[in-house]
Amino acid sequence: MSDSSRNLHENHRARVRKRFEHEGLKTFADHNVLELLLFYSIPQKDTNDIAHRLLDEFGSLSAVFDAPKDVLMNVVGVGENTATLIKLMPELFSRYEQDKIKNESIVLDSAEAAGKYFMSRFIGANTEKLYAVCLDNNCKVKKFIEVSEGNPDYTDLNMRKLVSEAINTNSSSVIISHNHPSGVAAPSAADVDATRALILMLKKLGIRVNDHIIVAGKNYFSMATSRKFEYLFM
Repeated sequence: MSDSSRNLHENHRARVRKRFEHEGLKTFADHNVLELLLFYSIPQKDTNDIAHRLLDEFGSLSAVFDAPKDVLMNVVGVGENTATLIKLMPELFSRYEQDKIKNESIVLDSAEAAGKYFMSRFIGANTEKLYAVCLDNNCKVKKFIEVSEGNPDYTDLNMRKLVSEAINTNSSSVIISHNHPSGVAAPSAADVDATRALILMLKKLGIRVNDHIIVAGKNYFSMATSRKFEYLFM
């Protein structure tokens, strides 16, 4: 790269950084967001072109962040450092959201509160997971539990894990949640059957299941507030 080209390149980067400092990302197009991010893994190349290639390949900003590392590295201009930086972002977003609330008294006394809480937990999750929270009499979170990972696993073994945690924490109630990474926020027949079984199991122990939240991207579904399934929680 010639001195004049290098100066133009550096001046452009300085302008983009200054724009971010003054405006944040709200006025940035998706390719500008990626272009800025890639400054920090690609010091000498035009990251605007690479940003466009990534969006052309995957279709959206979120799809770029969700793409597997090895697939990202198939895009021209994307090396291991860049792919690692991109994969770091969803994990960082999730950690940020969790850190904001971890030292606060978290009260999940509504479907909206529970939905937002679990959506933050599932940020960046590309596989299906089953989570639960144990609550006290005031719906304050006593413990967060990762029940299973991979496919939602409603085996007796994992249900016993949840029951054991609820008993050990002397909880009054629980909320369970799982995600549909590539689906819609709606329960399957298996989800309904498993919810019913868990409600009956915990009811015998004097522990209430307040809700089952299904998360898909930025959407969630509350079974307890759905007309179709609210009878399960009565």
